[in-house]
Amino acid sequence: MDSPARSLVVKVTSGVEAPERLSQAFTVAATAVASGVEVSLWLTGEASWMAVPGRAEAFELPHAASIVDLREAVLAGGRLTVCTQCAARRDLTEDRLVEGAVIRGAAAFVEEVMAPGAQALVY
Repeated sequence: MDSPARSLVVKVTSGVEAPERLSQAFTVAATAVASGVEVSLWLTGEASWMAVPGRAEAFELPHAASIVDLREAVLAGGRLTVCTQCAARRDLTEDRLVEGAVIRGAAAFVEEVMAPGAQALVY
């Protein structure tokens, strides 16, 4: 019997107030996509802003890859999701997000992390 395909679910809970944690989550997700892993990147809390056009473009961290480039890599080969409650608290709707980003709730997150072969990381 074949084992289930491995997938990676990355949840980032901080934004520009914790720049290294934010950058690390995007870096790991994009690296996994580049390695052929099925990736789902969840943006929660202040990280939700990174799905809004113009916000990631304003983020800079010395010696780190561009969040915009990393976000585009995730969107090209994986999924980018903003937490429903987090989006609502920030008055964000899908039409205000970058193309390809979606808003989904806790039930969808639980479904993804409980799938056979899934590995979850929280930053």
